[in-house]
Amino acid sequence: MDSSFSLFSHSSLSFENMKVVSLNVGTPQQKEWMGKTVRTGIFKSPVTGKRNVSFVNIEGDEQADLRVHGGANKAVYAYDLSHYEHWKTVLQREQWEYGLFGENLTTEGLPDDEARIGDIYQIGTARFQIVQPRFPCTKLNVRFALPDMMEKFREEKRNGIYLRVLEEGVIEAGDKIVLVQPSFYNLTVQDYVNSYYSKGKDRDLLQIILSIPFLPEGQRKAFEAFL
Repeated sequence: MDSSFSLFSHSSLSFENMKVVSLNVGTPQQKEWMGKTVRTGIFKSPVTGKRNVSFVNIEGDEQADLRVHGGANKAVYAYDLSHYEHWKTVLQREQWEYGLFGENLTTEGLPDDEARIGDIYQIGTARFQIVQPRFPCTKLNVRFALPDMMEKFREEKRNGIYLRVLEEGVIEAGDKIVLVQPSFYNLTVQDYVNSYYSKGKDRDLLQIILSIPFLPEGQRKAFEAFL
């Protein structure tokens, strides 16, 4: 079998402990930033109870600019608690409320360097697949009230995970995250990020990424440009 592929390559994920710590949603808001009014959907807040998950969204959640946010390949954004702990060593901040990074799911046990592109998970009655990392935009500056937060986000490479919805259903905070089909690709979310920022320096890694049939078209074009 090609070394690029591995059905059972999750050697360190703690499957029993993966769960949704917080479910976060929000609608677009108008914010004053750097002398301008900015409309953004990055402000998410924790909610209790069950929420319906559609192929493009979670009930009660909306994106401000559908040209670059939302859609089937960015339906749900997940960010792990381990990233929060890292950021606490980087930023001087008193409040660390869940949803701070604009994530819908604050997770435990699903870090970027272990979760793999293509993994399929059951959460509640819905089913999700990891498609791509999140790459930062200037709305992070607005959310953190820091003019260089986007740059810090790039530097720290704690990107988080975009999920597409394979089966609609219902989820809530506290749900277990169950790996139901390991990825065919030996490619972590962190590998993907590293390849992107290095402009495909590792050619073997680049070829793995380009071999993925569900790679979003915009991302495919970006990685093809690295060849």
